[in-house]
Amino acid sequence: MRKDADKMEGSDLLIRLNRCYKSLSKGQKQLAAYITENYDRAAFITASKMGRIVGVSESTVVRFAYALGYDGYPELQKSLQELIRNKLTSVQRIQLTSDLQSNDVLKSVLKADVANIRATIDSIDNDSFNAAVDIMLSAERIYVIGLRSAAPLAQFLTYYLGFVMDNVVLVTGALGDIYEDIFRIGENDVCVGISFPRYSNRTIDALEFAAGKGAKVIAITDSVSSPVAEKAEYALIARSDMASFADSLVAPLSLINAIIVACSLKRKEEVSGILNQLESIWGSQRVYVTKENGRE
Repeated sequence: MRKDADKMEGSDLLIRLNRCYKSLSKGQKQLAAYITENYDRAAFITASKMGRIVGVSESTVVRFAYALGYDGYPELQKSLQELIRNKLTSVQRIQLTSDLQSNDVLKSVLKADVANIRATIDSIDNDSFNAAVDIMLSAERIYVIGLRSAAPLAQFLTYYLGFVMDNVVLVTGALGDIYEDIFRIGENDVCVGISFPRYSNRTIDALEFAAGKGAKVIAITDSVSSPVAEKAEYALIARSDMASFADSLVAPLSLINAIIVACSLKRKEEVSGILNQLESIWGSQRVYVTKENGRE
């Protein structure tokens, strides 16, 4: 039911605006007009700033949200963000950053990342998380696919899961096409798809192919209404909201780190043995800087 509700959030805002427009005050109608014409920018500004732009008070903006049936401005803003999540081009995203002053960028970005982690903590489904971990640990093979901006996340997950088990495959299509990497996938395997706005069509296609072959599909994405989640049996959600052409991948990386830790804890003795062997190899081959090899 929640998945269906999330799907409706964006379109629901437009329905509410049309339904409530006649009963809105003059100032609220100005806000409705601004949102309709500038929804891409409105989704990422505060109630105070929207009020200044439109020429109304902050309290009018808050009352406008209540008038539309929302519990407050943050819920209205979330509905706006759902509306545009997969529609902004890179050019539109970079235009949004014009609202930031150069001396405010660092704190603004860090605060946005903190907010994404908090939102992820509040919304994560622990049952789905635990089930996904168990499925990965029992899989014959684990195929991890994350393309474009999600590629570093897929590489990170694959690298560290490799210390826990020896059946993890990174899907890149580097030597041909992604289907050549996953054509052997079967019903005893798991495919982990990682994608955030703007979503990769190739990742979505790969998950659909994997599901069609009987494999269990796990999605790591930003919303249960994302096209990646729709192809998955289990969807692990991490917020990635950022008013920039670059995605915020802090919360997704933290979620992936949690998967790695959870998997390693369930195979603690095995992982300890593997790491002891590797430490010996790393030391003899001078892989890392230490006092013994003269670089500290």
